[in-house]
Parts: sequence; C-alpha cells; structure tokens
Amino acid sequence: MMHHIDVSSVLRQTLACDLYSNLVTRSTGAAVRDQIESLLDDAQERALAVIDFSHVSMIDFSCADEVVAKLLLRYATDDAPHDAYFLFRGVTERHWDAIEAVLERHGLALALDAPDGVQLMGVLSDDERRTWEAASRLGHADAARVARETDAEPRAVEEALDSLCRRRLMMCVDGRYAVVGSTYEG
Repeated sequence: MMHHIDVSSVLRQTLACDLYSNLVTRSTGAAVRDQIESLLDDAQERALAVIDFSHVSMIDFSCADEVVAKLLLRYATDDAPHDAYFLFRGVTERHWDAIEAVLERHGLALALDAPDGVQLMGVLSDDERRTWEAASRLGHADAARVARETDAEPRAVEEALDSLCRRRLMMCVDGRYAVVGSTYEG
C-alpha cells in the first residue's frame, strides 16, 4: 500500500491554519509526525509512505529531528508498529541543512525521490552504499545477483542488504531485494 503524505497539508490540518507552511518548533514537528504515524496506522501490511515536502517553505532543526529522524528511528526497530518504508520527495536546499544535520547526528539515511531517480542520502558505510547502488541498478534481485554486481564477498553483501532493510532503505520480498521507491511511479 502506498501513502502520499503532503507534509504541508498535514501541517495545516495540525495547526488548523491554511496560511502556514513553515515547519518550526519541536512541538509542531511532533504533532506532524504523530499525524503521519496515524495515517500509517491503517496499513495492514507493508506500506510505502511518500513524505512530500514540496509545499513546505522551510524546516528548522527541531522539526527535522521530530518529523524525519524520529519517524525513521521508530520504524527501523524490531518492534516497529508496521512494516513501513519512506521515500522523501520535494526536499530542496531550504530543507536540506536541517535534514542533513539530523541524519548525521543520528547516523541515519533516507531515500530521496530526485529528478534523476531515487538517491540515498545520509550516513552509510561504504559496503551499504555500494550494495544499494548495485541493487538500484538491478531493480529487483536476489543477494547472489547483487554480490555478483558488486564483485564483493556474498557474506558482506548479505550483511549490507540486511542492514539496508533494517534501516528501511530496501525491501525484501520473497528473497528479492529492491531499493525503496524503485517501484514508485509518480
């Protein structure tokens, strides 16, 4: 199931104000994240949430921490409420400083829907990045195929794939891996 979540719309609903498009203050960010999590509560199985910042004018560090970091951290645990994956869209230079800072502080990474395809942004090991890039080129592939594509030891590739799945940057369905957003058509 795919959810398109317009952060600006969620913000306006949360604040009950149609004119506001800035994500500032920790309490505002927490309220927006709570609303996003509420929207995901309807998911009965695996969900892809497109978190769209296209109509958000700016985001400060505390809101980036609440909306981006805490959302990613909550779903990257063994006791996550749902099997949810996130693709971020509409992130511009106005947003990037705050988002990049919280990704670095928490050691996180995210999948970004960019004009030239899905990109991986944030903190990753070299093995994770190399594995993700190979899987991205391949589309849907099993671990052995990704290992051949990277010319790396199969065990190292399997560990990187497992890590990328735990971090919600890749999905595994029936032994085949795909980067988050690779099947998204927008």
